[in-house]
Amino acid sequence: MPMKPYFIPRFIFVLILLTIFGVSSAYCQRLKSGPQDLSFFSGVDDTDQPYALYIPENFDESKAYPLVVFLHGAWSNHRLGLRRLFGVGNSQGYDFIKPGTIPYETDVEASRYWPPFRPVDYIAAAPLARGTAGYQGVPEQDVYDMIDDLKSRFLIDEDRVYLTGLSMGGGGTLWLGLTRPDVWAAIAPVCPAPPDGTAELAGNAGNLPVHLFIGDKDGLYGTATEWKARLEETALSLDYVEYPGVGHNSWEWAYKDGFIFDWFSQFKRDLYPEQVKFSSMWFRYNKAYWVRFDDLVPGEMATIDARFTGNNRIEIQTTGLGAFTLNLAGHPMFDAARKVSLTVDGRPVSVKSADAVSFTKTKGGWANRKFTPGLTAKQPGGEGPISAAVAGSHIYVYGTGGNPSREELDARRAQAAAAADWTGRGGRIMVFPRVIADKDVRQSDYVTSNLVLFGTRETNAVIEKFADRLPMHLNAEAEEYGLVYIYPMNRHYLLINSGLPWWTPPEQEAGQQGLNFMGAKIEMLKKYGDFILFHRSPDNVIRQGTFDNEWKIKEPDAAALQSSGVISLQ
Repeated sequence: MPMKPYFIPRFIFVLILLTIFGVSSAYCQRLKSGPQDLSFFSGVDDTDQPYALYIPENFDESKAYPLVVFLHGAWSNHRLGLRRLFGVGNSQGYDFIKPGTIPYETDVEASRYWPPFRPVDYIAAAPLARGTAGYQGVPEQDVYDMIDDLKSRFLIDEDRVYLTGLSMGGGGTLWLGLTRPDVWAAIAPVCPAPPDGTAELAGNAGNLPVHLFIGDKDGLYGTATEWKARLEETALSLDYVEYPGVGHNSWEWAYKDGFIFDWFSQFKRDLYPEQVKFSSMWFRYNKAYWVRFDDLVPGEMATIDARFTGNNRIEIQTTGLGAFTLNLAGHPMFDAARKVSLTVDGRPVSVKSADAVSFTKTKGGWANRKFTPGLTAKQPGGEGPISAAVAGSHIYVYGTGGNPSREELDARRAQAAAAADWTGRGGRIMVFPRVIADKDVRQSDYVTSNLVLFGTRETNAVIEKFADRLPMHLNAEAEEYGLVYIYPMNRHYLLINSGLPWWTPPEQEAGQQGLNFMGAKIEMLKKYGDFILFHRSPDNVIRQGTFDNEWKIKEPDAAALQSSGVISLQ
């Protein structure tokens, strides 16, 4: 019987060839030197997100390179951002103001091409980060997703990762730098416009070198000088430059002639400093250097000041903290073979062994005990507040129940579509979540995404599906009320909006509340805790607040919600 021919599957054949010829995966994706465009896949909305990338001349794929991350300003983009970082402004020429000559180059024109860059021995990258959206939530996630993408392509020296940006991006530099200070070797905010809540984190700069730039004619000058005062007290080191007569374009001087690369070159990250001062009110920002927060009350500031006073001798002061862990392996002042002497909040704490360095607060003080959160407890990825539901992958779901008319169904669909529109002051923000009917929600949606649910248990099948597990419901006849709350489910969030939408216009227009970059609907969510019940508009609040650490309604809140006459509590 003749032997049948044996066919090697194509992918195996290719793998054999790569092995034979010694071709690495790095070689297969080799990129040219200089400025260029790249992208990463975002699970937020299943899109490819662009970023601008600089690769050094004579790039050596076997060498670990330092990385500079640049955050662009409002009404700008990643390509302009990379140009600004390298000190390359818009072309204007000596005679551009004379009649009949070429006018000043617009940002649109400047975004179309790459001019020559001063060669530097750094990898540099600037994300689009959804446009003019600030650097919290989805844009913040984009920054870290971009860094992960870069690490998958290149060898990055993780002790030499630097962060800088201008205006909105300068504010983002402060936010990202202070929420996760141990990611960065140094930060350099230029004319920063920081988001709300950043100032409370200034103490986290204790191991960060900071360079702050501002023009004395800038509208943000007062903000910058306030930050100068804070950072003089808290930062590891502070360099401050003030440009006389310069408005909101100090980046033209700050980044001139590649200065920032020279400044960054002085610093390397120290993962094991002698002292760590760290503050946070959220589990998602629960780590700095060799300290980790294990138990806190989301929305309430917790602090720690941990310092070595000698080899294996540590003194710690805390506020608002229920449990913490010290990750000491690798610290030059820690010897695992010797006993640890520890004082917490002025009292000595017995340590069972050198590697047992987790501590939980008890009625009698601190105990050398690892904290284990309950199955329903607030924890990383399940802590709220309401805005957390739209900070990652999420889907807007309208209800089809209750036999609605065609007009009513169209109105429900339009409401969900309006919520999904992230249009802000800078125009369309590049976030594209799905809008679907309750009957079209698939099992994979529960696994991958947060669900923003509009309607009540009577009108939305997904709300009804989880009705017995949800803490409260708005009565169907309460047409003049709005109930909005977040609740964990299947390792994701449900955001329920029953009755009036959370963006219902106020009865009296409020005054200017500062410069917000995201769309008004998303910005409104950032103002709330875990829930809000309002009558006619969000400026007429019946009750708002947070769930406790077990996701239960606190007794005073339960009484107020019950007395409203429009809420059914579970």
